[in-house]
Amino acid sequence: MRSELERRVRAGDIQPDPIQAVLADRLDRLERELKLQALPAKSSALGWLFGKREKPAAPRGLYIHGSVGRGKSMMMDLFFRLSSEPRKRRLHFHEFMREAHERINAHRAAVKAGEAKGDDPIPPVAEAIGAQARLLCFDEFTVTDIADAMILSRLFDALFAQGVVLVATSNVAPDDLYRNGLNRPLFLPFVETLKSRADVFFLDAPTDYRMETVGGDDVYVTPLGPQADARMDALWRQVLGGAPERAESFEVAGRRIAVPRAGQGAARFAFADLLQRPLGANDYLALAARYHTLVLDGVPVMTQDQRNEAKRFILLIDTLYDAGRRIILSAASPAHELYRGTSGTELFEFDRTVSRLTEMRSDEYLAQAAAKTTKAA
Repeated sequence: MRSELERRVRAGDIQPDPIQAVLADRLDRLERELKLQALPAKSSALGWLFGKREKPAAPRGLYIHGSVGRGKSMMMDLFFRLSSEPRKRRLHFHEFMREAHERINAHRAAVKAGEAKGDDPIPPVAEAIGAQARLLCFDEFTVTDIADAMILSRLFDALFAQGVVLVATSNVAPDDLYRNGLNRPLFLPFVETLKSRADVFFLDAPTDYRMETVGGDDVYVTPLGPQADARMDALWRQVLGGAPERAESFEVAGRRIAVPRAGQGAARFAFADLLQRPLGANDYLALAARYHTLVLDGVPVMTQDQRNEAKRFILLIDTLYDAGRRIILSAASPAHELYRGTSGTELFEFDRTVSRLTEMRSDEYLAQAAAKTTKAA
């Protein structure tokens, strides 16, 4: 990985950064340890007597944290792409937890139907996850849901016992996960488990690389008003390319999600339709899977009284960004002024949203999103 990082620096694709170089060396070491553990174990000195072979312990993973825009996701994605581990998965942490809850619910339903045994769903769920992936890479590791917090310790105890190795990125240190969360003392064993099985790396790079490229003014229209409305309508017509629009709906976990306007693989919503309804991670994941472009009208400046809307907006942008989808929106103010809360985790989480909205306006991001759309088509 270090060699690929240096190649990109020489090509001018990225700037040289000594801290990223140190992280690359640490990830290279992890790759070597993964390969070593995968090799057939050599006999111990007494192996001839007992007929047993020693197997190397699973290597320690890596928990990479730091401020937004410091290259955490880039470094993890590069490691994931270059790793020769055949059983590997890279996904957003929200997506992983959605899958875990679905597996838990499915096991409980199977037990109730007499198709499975065991009242505790965690061991079989962990076994199924471990069978799929020996290396798990999570982007944006964050815990805000009490349902997630309550199962994480036991779930990861079981995964680590199977030899699963974790590499994760986060904006916060492990000790700050789920800070001020409901019943947080019950969550703390997971923090200790995490630190015992993964090295913590603070990526304190000096530059927010994503803030250097600001383009795509057309995809972020501000301020609100008749001119913004006319511009959004023109952009919507451009996205449709002459095709008709229609109302659609799709199902998520037995519920119907209404899409007021859709066409050509794009969906258009008013702020109230998407952010003032009780929607969550599953809904936004389904939205990103179905549409390559989201057009969002009328994002207001959100205050402390709109914490729920701010949380959903943060989650929506995270989901679209991780899926490489495009967003075109009209807003009351520039991104860095959209949330004016006074307390809560949304204050620092919104910094990530601002950074991601900036990158999602860049020519590079838009080109990558367009390439994904063409490939999918």
